[in-house]
Amino acid sequence: MDAYRSDDAWSVLGDPSRRSIVECLAERPRAVGELADALPISRPAVSQHLKVLKNAGLVSERVAGTRRIYRLDPAGVAAMRDQLDTYWNRALAGFQEAVASPDQFDEEHAIDPGQDKQ
Repeated sequence: MDAYRSDDAWSVLGDPSRRSIVECLAERPRAVGELADALPISRPAVSQHLKVLKNAGLVSERVAGTRRIYRLDPAGVAAMRDQLDTYWNRALAGFQEAVASPDQFDEEHAIDPGQDKQ
């Protein structure tokens, strides 16, 4: 099984069907048939999307009789959230720096204060 890589997880969520599957699984664990009934895609398509989500570390499965029940993988989702928190903290720090000394920030980042005035 492939190790979880957050860049894979972000890219696989670029597909609207996969995001819809993740939204459904955020409500509760479900089987492929339940997901297909809730979405405008076929069972085979749901299965293919689940395989991609599983390889990215976002979904896990368990066997229940003849069915496989899928759920969000807490470790994969937590890793994405940690990465998003890192981005957010960097953005806030940059904003704080820009507000604290706007002239110095503009010079360091080659921003022309008059460029928006046209």
